[in-house]
Amino acid sequence: MVAATQKATHEQTKNHNKRLILKTIYDQVQTSRADIARMTGLTRPTVSSNVAELIEEELVEEVGQGQSEGGKPPILLRVVDDSRHLIAIDIADSEFQGAVVDLRGRVIHRECVPVNDSDGEATLQLVYELGDRLITTATKPLLGIGIGAPGLIDAQRGIVRKAVNLDWQDLPLRDWLKTRYELPVHIANDGHVAALGEYIFGQHRKVPNLVILKVGRGVIAGIVLNGRLHYGDGSGAGEIGHVRVVEGGLLCRCGHWGCLETVTNSRAIVERARSIAQADPNSTLHRFASKLEAINIEAVLQAFQAGDETLQPIVTELGCYLGIAVAHLVGVLNVQCVLICGNVARFGQPLLEPIRQEMRQRSLAMLADQTYVGLSSLGQDIVLQGAAALLLANELGLV
Repeated sequence: MVAATQKATHEQTKNHNKRLILKTIYDQVQTSRADIARMTGLTRPTVSSNVAELIEEELVEEVGQGQSEGGKPPILLRVVDDSRHLIAIDIADSEFQGAVVDLRGRVIHRECVPVNDSDGEATLQLVYELGDRLITTATKPLLGIGIGAPGLIDAQRGIVRKAVNLDWQDLPLRDWLKTRYELPVHIANDGHVAALGEYIFGQHRKVPNLVILKVGRGVIAGIVLNGRLHYGDGSGAGEIGHVRVVEGGLLCRCGHWGCLETVTNSRAIVERARSIAQADPNSTLHRFASKLEAINIEAVLQAFQAGDETLQPIVTELGCYLGIAVAHLVGVLNVQCVLICGNVARFGQPLLEPIRQEMRQRSLAMLADQTYVGLSSLGQDIVLQGAAALLLANELGLV
């Protein structure tokens, strides 16, 4: 028993050291064995043996000589970004998207399937269809499959506990996908993986504390604290979309009334825009949709970007409600970087101003003044890149 325990401990230590070395090379872009030893505190023989294994696995390569500091010039190392491919899938919106991604989050190939009115078993089949397509396009060894999904997700067990829009409950999605594809699979809420994607690949890379507020079909906050994704005790951290902001408001899909989601998600925006278009035959919205029922969030965004001033009240009200949410996040977490992503981020500065104004009015001035509110730099691919980051974190320890 003692020998088995010692062997397990040795293997764990070896694996930890190897991951630490790979992460150091990944973070530094290019570095030498001697620098790795200095940065990690590991011995040079330990570094050299692990680097040799990483080179043999084609995860790392030598890229020439560095600058000499009086002795033999060091050999520089870097991660081979295209040595592994990752399958990243976003099933949180009205169109399921998937991509083959490299180790730096760059999209190599993408696929999408429309969801329309599908739910339950039909949506599960769409996930399989997307996965099947993507698997066939990968040209390098696959690291695994990462998924950003809506609703309450038990990330540790890979179970979708509740996804109302998909009509899924207690769905063991990870196990089913692992059985189908014989690959590692990791699943988390779409807002959570969006935060991880921003932390790894975004303009605010490695900011230790940040919040992503993702607004689209649903509303969710992804939270990174001290460089770690915060899931919460029940995997529901950031479910701010189901906090009541309107007394006597509309019925939410969660069963409560007046939730933030009922006044800020894509459906709420589209419904208000359709009312404007119906009342005004000359509305710019008619240029981007053939009939009233065809107006969707894309048409609203295009009309707004074309200068339709009748849509500004929608954007202002949207910003005010989101500002309430941001004020709560600032007061509870005191996180000084809050970024907006999802479809509504395309409203740009006209959306940010009311968010900032409402935040300042509803939270402690000193905290509000220290908080940056902006747009994510990752655009519409943030969940895909976040799903890739989830794989990198779990399979290679790169987070």
